[in-house]
Amino acid sequence: MHIPENYLSPSTCAVLGAAMMPVWIMSIQKIKKEVPKEKLPLLGICAAFSFLSMMFNIPLPGGTTGHAVGGTLIAILFGPYAACLAVSVALFIQALFFGDGGILAFGANCFNMAFVLPFSGYFVYKLLHDKVSEVVAASLGAYVGINLAALFAAIEFGIQPLMFVDASGQALYCPYPLSISVPAMMIGHLTIFGLAEVIFTAALLSYLQKTSPGMFNANKSSNIKPAYLLTLALIILTPLGLIAEGTAWGEWGADEIAEVESNGQVLGYTPSGMETGFEFESMFPDYSVSGMPEVFGYILSAIIGTTLLILIFKILASLIGGKTNYEV
Repeated sequence: MHIPENYLSPSTCAVLGAAMMPVWIMSIQKIKKEVPKEKLPLLGICAAFSFLSMMFNIPLPGGTTGHAVGGTLIAILFGPYAACLAVSVALFIQALFFGDGGILAFGANCFNMAFVLPFSGYFVYKLLHDKVSEVVAASLGAYVGINLAALFAAIEFGIQPLMFVDASGQALYCPYPLSISVPAMMIGHLTIFGLAEVIFTAALLSYLQKTSPGMFNANKSSNIKPAYLLTLALIILTPLGLIAEGTAWGEWGADEIAEVESNGQVLGYTPSGMETGFEFESMFPDYSVSGMPEVFGYILSAIIGTTLLILIFKILASLIGGKTNYEV
């Protein structure tokens, strides 16, 4: 679901980035009022949960892949605004250091995965949590959240060839209209990827309920050790994400999109906006480390990303504070 560089026009990226600005500002303000300063580092661990979940690529028949996001889980633990900030920072680390998602498309990816997903997932959870068990409510919220995020991404892809074409009528950016982008994105997310989000959310929620119940009360201290142990386990298991071969739909490189087959036809050209657009070379592209075996590079990338997220939220704790009333 990570939109790469040059799949969306610069103007589309600018609009979605601008739309996220007030959400980020509100998120910081909400965190100051609602999350104790002592718990902000724990929010960094939850951001790491999201980062790591997105490294577990899952194969789909046809050669594409997808992943969970974990935004609804964080929203349940800390509220949707905190989840928005946590997933946004995770997406920023992915784009900047690992080339997973475009720099220009950062606002668009945040709109889908850090705004639409946690807010809609949390809304469904709150709607249902008094009627069914908490895990069931969380699972249904997670399923709705990731599918709405996928739908918005599909729409962003699909409007590009309607709005941005060259003199010959060829698409400048994403070449697939809504009739292709929507079913292509939704089939996978309504089935396998949605199920992955449900399993990830339910499993982690159940584990944290048993091992660290203080996480579910903003004003009570939490046993942070189980969260660290879970993070370590996820890091060790991340190479499972390498088993899935292929590229997620809509994430092909400019050098391969001309040969991609859709509805039985090969595209046959590279959109000029993708061919000559913005380029950014990340330090560890595709979570690989030069000169290191793929598995170890993947694990090292997971360690780097997790460490950065925990450090960033520890720094944020000192910069933006958070509320001070805190019960032991």
